[in-house]
Amino acid sequence: GAMRHLPYFCRGEVVKGFGRGSKQLGIPTANFSEQVVESFPSDIPTGIYYGWACVGNGDVHKMVLSIGWNPFYKNIKKSVETHIIHTFKEDFYGEILSIVITGYIRPEKNFDSLDALISAIQDDIEEAKRQLDLPEHLKLKEDNFFHLPEGKIVNN
Repeated sequence: GAMRHLPYFCRGEVVKGFGRGSKQLGIPTANFSEQVVESFPSDIPTGIYYGWACVGNGDVHKMVLSIGWNPFYKNIKKSVETHIIHTFKEDFYGEILSIVITGYIRPEKNFDSLDALISAIQDDIEEAKRQLDLPEHLKLKEDNFFHLPEGKIVNN
């Protein structure tokens, strides 16, 4: 089911999430606004994906992405969180994040402990790195989608 939606191109503003990624997990994630999340195909399976990400007009980096449910709201809202496999010097809230999702790793699942979750995320990151070195994924790194015309404001 996941594969027929891929590659999936998406662009939107980075908003503040719950602050869990960086603080509890040591794995910072960039969150899209609700509008962007709602623009995703409703039947795209939840789970862990990989692909390419670019902040503003910056370089294109490997990323891992989770699409899933956050039962913390009165409405059950899906969230889309991107972990860019790169160390940024500072936060980039308010910047435009462009992503191309190129592949699917696994479904969402629950974990018994924080350590088990962190370990699974580390495995996902390694798997993403391996997959993104393959030619069929690598070619999307150069996609024109990532080259915003200077000064163009993008709204979804």
